Amino acid sequence: MFPRAGFDQRLGDIFAARIAGNFVNTDILGSLEFATQLAGAKLIVVLGHTECGAIKGAADNAKLGNLTAMLENIRPSLKKLNYQGVPSSKDKELVQRLADQNAKDAVAKVTQKSAVIKNLVALGKVKVVGAMHDISTGKITWFA
Repeated sequence: MFPRAGFDQRLGDIFAARIAGNFVNTDILGSLEFATQLAGAKLIVVLGHTECGAIKGAADNAKLGNLTAMLENIRPSLKKLNYQGVPSSKDKELVQRLADQNAKDAVAKVTQKSAVIKNLVALGKVKVVGAMHDISTGKITWFA
């Protein structure tokens, strides 16, 4: 018996392209294009999670080496929230709203920035969806 890899799949059934903060860049898009066009993946899931450290760092406008530039990829999602005041990771509601918005923005960017995936979606060969994993309960909430 093989151990499970998550989502009731066996090892090798899921192609995972991971990056802190779930933002979309050319490296992630290239991995997703490989997974879908060449390896045959049919579903792309942008899976955010509660209590995300990268999201908290973006809310706090953290500055630290290369992390600074990485977190800039999340800040446009923060701007969309029209947050009043000084954003802080201590504001748990803000952190969750930002995590949700960031995951939804990443879903949209996958097809906006990849003609390969956009074409596969148009042909009905691939679907791109977003979800949030609650790390305290293990529950996955799928975005509409």
